[in-house]
Amino acid sequence: MMAYGAQAQNLFVSYLSNGSINQFTPSGVQSPFASGLGAWGLAFNSSGDLFEAANSSGSIYKFQNNNGTLSPSPTLFASGLNGPEELTIDSVGNLFVSNSRLGDIYKITSDGVVSTFASGLNWPEGLAFNSAGDLFEADWNSGHIYEFTPDGVQSTFASGVFGAIALAFNGAGDLFAADQTHNNIIEFASGGGQSIFASGLNVPEHLAFNSAGDLFVSETDYGEIIKITPDGTQSTFASGLNEPLGLAFQPVPEPSSLWLLAVGASASLVCRYRRTS
Repeated sequence: MMAYGAQAQNLFVSYLSNGSINQFTPSGVQSPFASGLGAWGLAFNSSGDLFEAANSSGSIYKFQNNNGTLSPSPTLFASGLNGPEELTIDSVGNLFVSNSRLGDIYKITSDGVVSTFASGLNWPEGLAFNSAGDLFEADWNSGHIYEFTPDGVQSTFASGVFGAIALAFNGAGDLFAADQTHNNIIEFASGGGQSIFASGLNVPEHLAFNSAGDLFVSETDYGEIIKITPDGTQSTFASGLNEPLGLAFQPVPEPSSLWLLAVGASASLVCRYRRTS
């Protein structure tokens, strides 16, 4: 019997020091992916295309996924954004970009049309969508986390999270926020309630979950990436890095079918079972 499973997830990391992007295998083996772009925030869409915010040039670049192979040669997706930083993508492929200096969040459709989704924020940083399609934003200067409905209606989700810089949802719908003031990761449970998920970090910058539910944290100033399991156990995934910043996990492809092969003495039979969930 032979079964074909999904490929392992690689972690893509942008480097503030030189604007490059490297990738890490699940076991921590690092290799270069792209360079010379002024890399900042990273995000994958559901098709496996990688988007990168080039802060210095005000551009967004797209790395195309071609039949499972991610091209290291990007195309210009959007320009003229005046300092894009963090990225996230909604369920229909719209890209959202924070601009901390101007206090704006941009929305870019899948065909590259740019509009201002929100403005008047106080140094917006991390962005993340929940399963209902609401956008959450970490307002670094004010210590607020704001929630926006798909049509842009804003409300305060949490306050007093001073130095809130990065956001990420796990598979259960719990929201995690990096608090740079106290070097903590705060968990907001989907059913209500707030708690400290991890502490003792060194100026956490970006957050990303892998498909197993492990949380990865970049510590830019300390050159490390920390891995935190769902039960809160911390370990160093990578160290000795040169200002690691943005984090994004390559999506795990969903197999459309499972093949089982059984070979008899005088005949062979191939049965195909379509995956339904």
